[in-house]
Amino acid sequence: MKKLGITSLSLALALGLSTLPVMLQAAPTAVSSVATTASTSAAAQAPINKVGTSVAKKEQAITTDDASVNINTATAEDFARVMNGVGLKKGQAIISYREELGQFTAIEQLQEVPGIGAALFERNKDRLKL
Repeated sequence: MKKLGITSLSLALALGLSTLPVMLQAAPTAVSSVATTASTSAAAQAPINKVGTSVAKKEQAITTDDASVNINTATAEDFARVMNGVGLKKGQAIISYREELGQFTAIEQLQEVPGIGAALFERNKDRLKL
């Protein structure tokens, strides 16, 4: 009987402690969102971002309705936010292609970027502009 009580106590303690990592994982997310909000508001006040390009140029990459993106001035984050099926990695591939070969002269040239196929282009061509 005594052994059963110790086993039950151990099991209850183990179950109680098993939720501790879940609670600890949730806390950094809340703290990081506060830090992100603070850094976002600081970035909004500064006229120049980290790489030295003006905020106005960055805002120029996205139209006012956030439905399209200028493929010659957009950042990887802009591509990821506006284009369906494009994340930061493909967005960076577009920028790398643009930096190597120069500005796009036609929206269709986007299909030449590795990872951007015809289907992905067709799905997003209404969101793209020069």
